[in-house]
Amino acid sequence: MDKVDLKLLKLLQENARYPLKQLAEQVFLSPPAVSARIDKLEKSGIITGYRATVNQLELGYNIVAFINLAMSPKLKPEFYPFINACPNVIECNCVTGSYSMLIKVAYHTTIELDTFIGHLQKFGNTETQIVFSTPVETRGISVTCD
Repeated sequence: MDKVDLKLLKLLQENARYPLKQLAEQVFLSPPAVSARIDKLEKSGIITGYRATVNQLELGYNIVAFINLAMSPKLKPEFYPFINACPNVIECNCVTGSYSMLIKVAYHTTIELDTFIGHLQKFGNTETQIVFSTPVETRGISVTCD
């Protein structure tokens, strides 16, 4: 991976819908050359997908929360399919510390959140933090191309 690839990654994380022509102008290559590089980055697994970022509040998801779950490692084979099938789970991470899982969720109401936590508690103890505000939104990884 060279500086051009790094610059493309930076630009695509900024806006994955940039036209090839605009990307090409930024990295001083032809659009077909840029397309080939992006294809190579996708095939190598560096670019894993493209997403639209949506405003959760506009969709009625008024409650965002982080749930810590203390769970026995023996329960992972049952837990992973369960958590993967939950549509309101935005992210789930296996972490170090007192809790083994950190789960980010979005719900319309606290009642829905409470019901979900009740289902989670069959796997272990939970501790929940409800988000008041998000001064730094989810963003791409820092890519240095200079």
